[in-house]
Amino acid sequence: MPERGNPVNWFEIPVRDMARAAAFYEQVLGVTLVLNELGTMQMAWFPMSPGVSGAAGTLIQGDGYEPSQSGTLVYFEVADVDAALGRIESLGGRALLPKTSIGEHGFIAHFEDSEGNRVALHSRG
Repeated sequence: MPERGNPVNWFEIPVRDMARAAAFYEQVLGVTLVLNELGTMQMAWFPMSPGVSGAAGTLIQGDGYEPSQSGTLVYFEVADVDAALGRIESLGGRALLPKTSIGEHGFIAHFEDSEGNRVALHSRG
């Protein structure tokens, strides 16, 4: 069987208020999202760089998309989990699982975003 890349190639985080959600993630992660309309859906694309690890994805608003505390977690890589959790709480999110060591693999934390989704952070140090 030929070698494949990362089996996860896409994620979508459902939101109710695209402007609020995009501003939340831009400030938490220090990135710029690219807004796009696709029919009745609005999407905000996270930055993607070819040849690096990680999955691509968007925030998505449209019929049938509802924020949730259950389901698959999306982990965002950050340099400092504590600093990111501080930004999250100042922007209306809240920590659900505080910074937790996962041994040699770094640290994780879970949080609720401005829309009510359960999302996660990871840092290597």
